[in-house]
Amino acid sequence: MENLAVEKKFVVSSSPHVKSPETVQKIMTDVLIALVPAVVAAAVFFREQAIIPIVICLIAAMATEFVLVRKGGFFSDGSAAVTGVLLALTLPPGVSWWICVIGSVTAIFLGKYVFGGLGNNIFNPALVGRAVLLASWGTRMTEWYSPIDLQSTATPLAEPGAASMLDLFTGSVAGSLGETSAIALLIGAAYLLYKKHINWRIPGGYIISAFILGALISPAGFQFELADGLFHVLAGGLLLGALFMATDMVTSPVTPKGQLIFGVGCGILTVLIRVYGNFPEGVTFAILIMNAVTPLIDDATKPRIYGGVKS
Repeated sequence: MENLAVEKKFVVSSSPHVKSPETVQKIMTDVLIALVPAVVAAAVFFREQAIIPIVICLIAAMATEFVLVRKGGFFSDGSAAVTGVLLALTLPPGVSWWICVIGSVTAIFLGKYVFGGLGNNIFNPALVGRAVLLASWGTRMTEWYSPIDLQSTATPLAEPGAASMLDLFTGSVAGSLGETSAIALLIGAAYLLYKKHINWRIPGGYIISAFILGALISPAGFQFELADGLFHVLAGGLLLGALFMATDMVTSPVTPKGQLIFGVGCGILTVLIRVYGNFPEGVTFAILIMNAVTPLIDDATKPRIYGGVKS
């Protein structure tokens, strides 16, 4: 009997042996909670021109995943809902409903399930959806409206100096639904940091590198202007990308050193594309490029096995 009791206590199983009480659904629910301030800010500034695209993207993304998976319910693990909201926040206010649907379907199918589903995708699904929309309907994806009178206008990136730093921080500027209010994004990120779903390395490396490089270079040449560096951080979708997209657990490095390299790479590429590229905004392509090299970064920064020596 004693041997039988010992055998029952000795359990052999495959890795991982250390398990967390956190589930994918809990993490995704927390991400959705963290996105609430940005969604509320978009609704306040752009009213129905923000609410309608967000709702359509949310429903279309969840419906696409439900059709593909057919299990776990409509909400499932919540990852499709996060993708839908993030995609919506990268779109301009008042965008056509069919663009929202195509972008959501593309994000879930092409950005996620072509690679085998959640955990296997190498690119951020929401950014895949946005990249396809930008390449297909560039004109519709760059129609911006002022949050003050909802009249057509240019974004701060297209007209540097037209908006004050206070406007950029509060969100009283034209732009995508989720890139206007810096304070709303920072509040959401603070919640994710508190829940320990993200750490400082990727967003910190992203923001600091973009600030330094943005302060050093301009189309006119090299200089050092702190205001220019701060402008690159607050304008456009940099904070949205740094805090909510570059930090995606699936498509970013797992090693601490790799995460810092990833964030710095995103920041450098974003500013280079903005200053020297054909697009005024470089966040989407910067993160997608760094997603592609994530396996290389992980391999180069993997820790040495305890007791091992350099080859």
